Amino acid sequence: SLMGHQARIMTDSAHTKARITRVADERLRAAIGEGRVVIVAGFQGIDAAGNITTLGRGGSDTSAVAIAAAVKADVCEIYTDVDGVYTADPNVCPSARKVAQISYEEMLELASLGAKVLQIRSVELAMKYAVKIHVRSSFSDAEGTMVTGEDESLESVVVAGVTCDKKTAKVTIRNVKDEPGVVAGVFEPLAEQNVSVDMIIQNVAIDGRTDLTFTVSQDDLSRAQEVTQALADSDSIGGGEVLIDDDVVKVSIVGLGMRSHAGVASKMFRLLAKEGVNIQAITTSEIKTSCLISAKYAELAVRVLHDGFGLGQEI
Repeated sequence: SLMGHQARIMTDSAHTKARITRVADERLRAAIGEGRVVIVAGFQGIDAAGNITTLGRGGSDTSAVAIAAAVKADVCEIYTDVDGVYTADPNVCPSARKVAQISYEEMLELASLGAKVLQIRSVELAMKYAVKIHVRSSFSDAEGTMVTGEDESLESVVVAGVTCDKKTAKVTIRNVKDEPGVVAGVFEPLAEQNVSVDMIIQNVAIDGRTDLTFTVSQDDLSRAQEVTQALADSDSIGGGEVLIDDDVVKVSIVGLGMRSHAGVASKMFRLLAKEGVNIQAITTSEIKTSCLISAKYAELAVRVLHDGFGLGQEI
């Protein structure tokens, strides 16, 4: 058995959220060469000054992937309280189906959008070093979900999953000046306070004034509110009232096939509209579309999108 520093998991010095820089695997390989089963404590490492560090949220998954990459393992098995990755949260959507295989990109998007199966950092590391991850249950021997690189079969699936992030809040600054540098003047102070911004909407200007709306995690809301209120009060952006709405959720669809299939976003909007769900904001990437909606429609939206894209059907 080895602690993180004994296994030489080298990290930077960021307090409580250190990032792994490398794994000096000589001791690991020597023990494996002797036929030993090596148990390494996760969530921890050591920095260049010899200080013990902790990796923060998802640190144990990240440790496992880093060690698997260092010893060039065939696969990294992550044991958790669910038996794989599902097309939606089974507690919300009874027809949710376990996925046999999913790409790194899809898993990254799902993890960032609220799915809690794997932490983002472990998937990023696995993608960088091409480590296959097998997500399995601690309570059964059933096959789980393989997280791996893209292949043609994955591309054929238009939407792989639906997820809902309930820890979202919307911030609106009314009547800001519509001139160069104002938007930067809002988001630079937010970045300095480590507030991560997601969706951004700027309305059409009227008489040189506009409204600026963006979303943040509820964990960052108090800091975002302090920064924006200070900006509005200082008149540096010419802003007026700051409006906060934490009664919203972000519902998203994710799938590699969205790159090559037209009309996926419009189908999503149509499915939500049919149920009377109003969309407050939209953001997209190559493989995901997210909509900001009222929190009261969260579970309805997940079920409607899941069934609308046929995710409950066996492939």
